[in-house]
Amino acid sequence: MSDDFELDTDDLKRRMDGAMANLKTEFASLRTGRASASMLEPVMVDAYGSMTPINQVGTVNVPEPRMVTINVWDKSLVGKVEKAIRESGLGINPQLNGTIIMLPIPELNEERRRELGKVAGQYAEHARVSIRNVRRDGMDQIKKAKADGMSEDDQKFWETEVQELTDKMIKSVDDALETKQAEIMQV
Repeated sequence: MSDDFELDTDDLKRRMDGAMANLKTEFASLRTGRASASMLEPVMVDAYGSMTPINQVGTVNVPEPRMVTINVWDKSLVGKVEKAIRESGLGINPQLNGTIIMLPIPELNEERRRELGKVAGQYAEHARVSIRNVRRDGMDQIKKAKADGMSEDDQKFWETEVQELTDKMIKSVDDALETKQAEIMQV
């Protein structure tokens, strides 16, 4: 009856890739002592009654290696953008100059580097959990098909496929974490 069972491994891979993409976005928000417009991506501003990304309320520029500027388009949002940056946990103290907010990126000290390394580790663990949840969904589909009459050989084949995909994705997360932590600890 269930000989035609086909696990949608493409869907599982797509969902695992989504966890990996999310991890890369979170890693981009961790500053490593160098200015980057992407470090502001997770910061949301309460603009016009809804939470809005900073890049939708102003122009984000990196005029020099240790400076990010935001040219806020609407004067009434300058205070809200400044507040969002202060509360973001980036550890940056915004300086106002009219509608331009300047973010000088300070040198990272050893303690802050270790803190950022731990945060990167937490982000990686969240990605691993997401990947394992996708794995669990795949295994549940296989168990359901087994209950519907799938052969034990087919069950083992699909479980191996899902496990290999999971292991590959977890290794990608670990590699990305190692790279990011090396980048953070680089002076």
